[in-house]
Amino acid sequence: MNQATRASLLAQRGWRRSRRPVGQPTRGKTAGNRLRRVDAFLLLYDAHLLRREDGSFAGAWFVDLGYGAEPVTTLESAARFRRINPLLPVMGVEIDPARVAAAQPFADERTEFRLGGFNLPLRRLEAGRSERVRAIRAFNVLRQYQEEDVEPAWAELASAALPGALLIEGTSDPSGSLWVANVLRREGSAPRWRLEALVFSTKLRTPFAPEAFQAVLPKNLIHRVQPGEMIYDFLEAWKRAAQVTAHERVWGERRRFVAAGQTVRTYGFCVDTRRRWLARGYLLLQAPFYLRRGWEAHLPSARSR
Repeated sequence: MNQATRASLLAQRGWRRSRRPVGQPTRGKTAGNRLRRVDAFLLLYDAHLLRREDGSFAGAWFVDLGYGAEPVTTLESAARFRRINPLLPVMGVEIDPARVAAAQPFADERTEFRLGGFNLPLRRLEAGRSERVRAIRAFNVLRQYQEEDVEPAWAELASAALPGALLIEGTSDPSGSLWVANVLRREGSAPRWRLEALVFSTKLRTPFAPEAFQAVLPKNLIHRVQPGEMIYDFLEAWKRAAQVTAHERVWGERRRFVAAGQTVRTYGFCVDTRRRWLARGYLLLQAPFYLRRGWEAHLPSARSR
């Protein structure tokens, strides 16, 4: 997506390029440790990105976009990620000036809270360079928007990100025990994102049901759970996989989750079946999502008829 296309998308949605923060205030309800499993996922998925201090990555920010009424998620992420990179700069961004002001007592030399929106509040450095971003977490932000707002918001964020940067954007339940997120990588050749995966996360403290994830699907998917759409096909296949592996529950919910994830891959979906994901309660559905189409044809019952 070139600069003109991105500007056109923003204009179509009434988001004209401006120094003013672009977006709307969130409800701001955030509980401690709500995004702990998101941070744990990022540490498993690309710890190298968080550690990098070479070239343009020296001083590049991790951004917590829309941290809410209190800066708890930003501070928790800073503590977790600095275990592997003590130099990591962390920025909390909020569109509500009162929330930004309330967070200032928690700022330090490596942690800042700034007023901004999807057009991230980055500053000019020496020699005309701007601050850059290595990773962005935007959770429970886009769910209050329309589906057609998603791509313009992503496009705006891409302009601030370094090549190879990550955007993890999704929705969680109030406790963070259940969430789904898009995982996108900023391309090297142009300021745009490439969708790498869709990740489903559960703590496995209660019996899991694939249909429960429908309520926390990201905005670009939540209205597409209907025949003919990828997300519909996947959830239907996962539900079937959960049914045929129900006997594994005798060994615990984790064993069943692993077995269901392994089974749904045999139905033709690009599920990463490594235990590093499934045994921790993450189902990683990798783009382009399908190994093959027509998953119903690969069911054991269908083959036996």
